[in-house]
Amino acid sequence: MGAGETAQTRASTVDGVVRRTAARVPDRTALRFGDREWTFAELDQGATRVAAWLLGLGLTRGDRVAAYGHNSDAYLLAFLGCARAGLIHVPVNHNLGGAELSYLLWQSGSIVVLADAKLAGRVEEVRSQIPAREVLALRGAEESVLEVARDPDAPGEVFAEVGDTDLVQLLYTSGTTSRPKGAMMTHRALVHEYLSCLHSLDITENDSMLHALPLYHSAQMHVFLMPALAAGAYSEVVEKPEPADLLRRIEETGVTAFFAAPAVWAALSDHPDFSVRDLSGLAKAYYGAAIMPVPVLERIRERHPGIGFYNCFGQSEIGPLATVLRPEEHVEGRMESCGRPVLFVEARLVDDRGGDVGPDERGEVVYRSPQLCAGYWDKPEETAEAFRDGWFHSGDVARRDSEGYFTIVDRVKDVINSGGVLVAPREVEDVLYQHPAVAEAAVIAVPDAAWGEAVTAVAVLKDRVGEDELIAFVRGRLAGFKTPKRVHAVDELPRNASGKLLKRVLRERFGAS
Repeated sequence: MGAGETAQTRASTVDGVVRRTAARVPDRTALRFGDREWTFAELDQGATRVAAWLLGLGLTRGDRVAAYGHNSDAYLLAFLGCARAGLIHVPVNHNLGGAELSYLLWQSGSIVVLADAKLAGRVEEVRSQIPAREVLALRGAEESVLEVARDPDAPGEVFAEVGDTDLVQLLYTSGTTSRPKGAMMTHRALVHEYLSCLHSLDITENDSMLHALPLYHSAQMHVFLMPALAAGAYSEVVEKPEPADLLRRIEETGVTAFFAAPAVWAALSDHPDFSVRDLSGLAKAYYGAAIMPVPVLERIRERHPGIGFYNCFGQSEIGPLATVLRPEEHVEGRMESCGRPVLFVEARLVDDRGGDVGPDERGEVVYRSPQLCAGYWDKPEETAEAFRDGWFHSGDVARRDSEGYFTIVDRVKDVINSGGVLVAPREVEDVLYQHPAVAEAAVIAVPDAAWGEAVTAVAVLKDRVGEDELIAFVRGRLAGFKTPKRVHAVDELPRNASGKLLKRVLRERFGAS
């Protein structure tokens, strides 16, 4: 046996996670989408058929394949098929179009695009600007990922050398401050991340997990769906999160575990069905990607005290789970914390010279972990900037208490320099949330001739209130230099599909006002 073969027999690949579960519990139901169910054996075989089909198109190891679709069983099978074939999967936000879509397809060098039928037209509109040779269907066509996976006559074997140090996915950052960057994820990184999730989030084979947020986003795919498949749990995938439908499913199908962004949890708790549906089977409730308003959390816990909440924090570059605040850690004085590092993550807080900061002092979060990406696709300067001094620099500002619990304060790039004094937007936002008329708040920097950057607030209001009153409210609780110069009222704050606030959009909108 040669060195390459020896390495391959020891490799732990993403598709191997499902293969091992299929060998252990082949007839157990792995996945349901709509009226289709897949056992673990069927899912594993479907992944092999998709891999053989993709390789039959002339694709070779390391080629990029973009996936542009809504949640479905076909979307998962495309990812698993790419992994088994040694190809690099490129998930693309299904809300993108035009220049944003063409940029991702061009920057990734995707040779094939797998798209939902209703989205394929958007790809054709930018076809002349991208390298794709073919645009094929995820589902809804005779030749598609779904039909290949279900075809008993499709090739059932794949001969592809795939190692765990090979790239398996380009996870594009959300682009909240600049153009998205493709975090290069290896099989090894994601498998380590799955183990961290299983350990910190208590995912077991007895769980029935509901998946409603977009699978193109790393949280839903890599923190919940893939770890659930690794554990042998039952997973139900829905195309989009509709509050009434989610509450019905949790009650009727015995869902034990569910992840949602805080905005979705707020919508669920505000829905009329929330007070009448039996949610007693829901034991594990996960949230992340944005701040969870404490009143929302308290409202849910008061109505359903048996639900245990997990605050999940991280970023695409680390797979994405980095820290977790577990249910027993959701106590008074720690509700805003994002917890402590997970199994395979080491984290520090450093100052602008790279030195460690003391307890309760602010610093940038830096990581060392096998979960980390291998850098940014075709962006050597950005990679060198992020990976320096032996650590990955996250761009998040946090403080850590004496027991090791982290609390995120802000993004480094979001910190406001007003007249030479640094202001953390999160601190101002926390005060605005205390006003009874404020439903949501975001604080940004806008250019200012006198101050360089002016503290500016953007708020979604529940009740009519004047700008002067909100400014006075903050001034009565914070130092004058932290008080917003302006407060803009809006109907909603811009967010991506995972619920992350897009402050870049707010800066573009209000920067000239």
